[in-house]
Amino acid sequence: MSDISTSTVTVEASAADVQAVLFDLPSYPTWSTSIKSVNVIAKDDQGRATQVQVSVDAGALKDKPTLNYDWSKAPSRLDFSLEDADLLTEMTGAYIIKDNGDDTTDVTYELTVGLSMPVPAMMRKKAEKSTIDLALKQLKEKLEN
Repeated sequence: MSDISTSTVTVEASAADVQAVLFDLPSYPTWSTSIKSVNVIAKDDQGRATQVQVSVDAGALKDKPTLNYDWSKAPSRLDFSLEDADLLTEMTGAYIIKDNGDDTTDVTYELTVGLSMPVPAMMRKKAEKSTIDLALKQLKEKLEN
């Protein structure tokens, strides 16, 4: 497995508000410019999406991965893993939500991506980091505006 890329942002919002946005997978295209659409394929008995197909347009990477979501550590963590994709061979990650107790919340995004084509590790890490940083920036904007 590749090294995990990670970044954390502090959001001026309650943990419950952060969870409401992050756990509403179909709404991601309303705040994330990299995610063009989300199609829920399967849900658990609580109505949470457990498998989704996402249309991703992150600059050089355009793909439609099917992701599996693991809710076992919610509400403090939401994990996902790749089921299937055209270009991606790996896409694992998590959003980790930490309530700071003062109406601010730390959100950590972990991401590891593998591609079917050869890409130097340094370029892959840079792309992962920019994807993470953009997602966290847009999440923060969504919650603070």
